[in-house]
Amino acid sequence: MSDTPLPAPLAEIAEDFRSANNELKLQLLLEFSDELPDLPERYAGRLEQLERVDECQSPLFLTVEVGEGASMDERPVSLFFDAPAEAPTTRGFAGILHEGLDGLSASEVLAVPDDAPMRFGLAEAVSPLRMRGMVAMLARIKRQVRVRTAS
Repeated sequence: MSDTPLPAPLAEIAEDFRSANNELKLQLLLEFSDELPDLPERYAGRLEQLERVDECQSPLFLTVEVGEGASMDERPVSLFFDAPAEAPTTRGFAGILHEGLDGLSASEVLAVPDDAPMRFGLAEAVSPLRMRGMVAMLARIKRQVRVRTAS
């Protein structure tokens, strides 16, 4: 794992998971699943405007919006996810990333280490295939931020 620190909101969530036993980790994941916000009206029913994350075992779609700012440090990132209610693990991963990254600056999101999902201790509670989905979500988020901030 890299030594790069996680942004404060994501680091706090990671600490909560690392300090929990596997049963509690799964309970926390369910809570993040329940707290994942619905898509805003402009995306509702328009999944073609979102990117599908094929590595997820359940259909998960996401998109990123980057606000205006004089520098990457001043451009806020907004994350939007769509995942079915019957896919609580996938929704939970999306909920963690939403809670931990939404509202951060573009430079903060791009600085998140690629191995961040492995820092939650979730690999002990869910399958490696599921962890690959969360890693892929983070990669797509960072790629979309790079695309939307390229000028």
